[in-house]
Amino acid sequence: MVMHNINLTPQEIDIIDLPNEELRWSVVKLSEIVERENRLEASVFDIEGKHAREVLGRCKWELTTICGSNGLATAYHRPRFKRIWVEKSQYPIYQPSQITDIFPKPYAYISDKTNTDIDGLRVKFGQILLTCSGTIGNTTVVTRTLENKIFSHDLIRINPYNDLDIGYIYAFLKTKVGNTLVNTNSYGAVISHIEPEHLATVPIPNASPIIKAEINRLIMDSFRLRDESNELLVKAESILVDELKLPPLEEMEQERFDKSVEFRNFSVKLSELDNRLEASYHLPLVKSIIKYLQTNSKEVTTISDKRISKKIILPGRFKRVYVEEGQGTVFFGGKQIFELDPSNKKYLSLKHHSKRIKDELSLKENMIMVTCSGTIGKTVLVPKHWENWTANQHIIRIIPASEDIAGYLFVFLASDYGYQLITRFTYGAVVDEIDDVNHISNVQIPLLLNHERQLEINSLALEANRKRFEAYKLEQKAIKIMNEDVIHAEK
Repeated sequence: MVMHNINLTPQEIDIIDLPNEELRWSVVKLSEIVERENRLEASVFDIEGKHAREVLGRCKWELTTICGSNGLATAYHRPRFKRIWVEKSQYPIYQPSQITDIFPKPYAYISDKTNTDIDGLRVKFGQILLTCSGTIGNTTVVTRTLENKIFSHDLIRINPYNDLDIGYIYAFLKTKVGNTLVNTNSYGAVISHIEPEHLATVPIPNASPIIKAEINRLIMDSFRLRDESNELLVKAESILVDELKLPPLEEMEQERFDKSVEFRNFSVKLSELDNRLEASYHLPLVKSIIKYLQTNSKEVTTISDKRISKKIILPGRFKRVYVEEGQGTVFFGGKQIFELDPSNKKYLSLKHHSKRIKDELSLKENMIMVTCSGTIGKTVLVPKHWENWTANQHIIRIIPASEDIAGYLFVFLASDYGYQLITRFTYGAVVDEIDDVNHISNVQIPLLLNHERQLEINSLALEANRKRFEAYKLEQKAIKIMNEDVIHAEK
């Protein structure tokens, strides 16, 4: 065999995808094969679940369970009920999938006539929430942001006996081992739904009080920073609304063509059509918002204004080449952009996509992301820890003109008023879409009469983003301790 000497530049070394060296294997008894009707596929025996239990079997700490008679907590979920939806009420309800959002907004409202114990649906401070149907194992801790919020029955509420175990159990569930065990029952079969009693079969190391206290402190501090971040954004939006004298959307005057009839109707001048014939594009609500902006701001411009943005990027579609964790760059989609640490991350090959990553996909701190396909108008400000990560082509990137406008632009676009101005451009018969050139670039942006207040809004948003970065670092540190000093600490 001829060996060749190959000299690689540092740039070339960076884009090499190494093969996955971890061999996934497991021992399966003949009796297990017979029990499963002589099936030989590896998926039937859930190798990852077996490995997770083997890892804990070597752990130096005594094993207990998350719940159960000798476990660390109790758990329950609420009974199923038929919801009575209303347009607005004092009972906003949240979806279980929203528990991983940093700052979830209610997705609907239920009537007080709904036949269930509505107050029993409220989550309590210090509870650990766990999704138990559909996507299994997403988890969060209830702090100020979620406290007393109403969630449906498809959510397990975990109440630790000891406050030190709140952050400890959460950190365990966030690890690969913990999440894998929640997604498997004691026999290793993958399940698509779990009940609270299943947590009595999930082993967890019972580490020393010192380690538990440190992990719990890091996690609770992380959630405190998330709460503070949310409070800063609430304050920023409140200043924006006050400066623009914007009433709640439902109170805005909306002109109708003929008020003698009950159905919604309005007129549009030919000069205002913009070659759009959909009623949704010409909604009176949008006109009312623009009217308030023009009346109460110094100037109304658009995102394409060079004072507002340097560039707007909509990546093209492409066939993705994924690699194993640690061998490529983090890649996620629009469903995850409200999360601090996007779940279900994939890893994009640097070798196959280096140019596209550099030109279109790569994220930078304080870039603004807006979903543009499927669910339109979800808006986030990119935090520091997403720097050089990538997101898919269903998200438009707005590069702000400067740091002095980035936070302000985000606060306006993320507000209920900005959302209406974005979504008015929606088109598509089956899948909703918007684009960068014709739509996002033309979204109206008000510049405030009081420039100092505009800078204050901007500063609050950037500080909120910094707190989210610090929250992420604390959580990652806690998970690192859990992995190294608890789960993988061998006897």
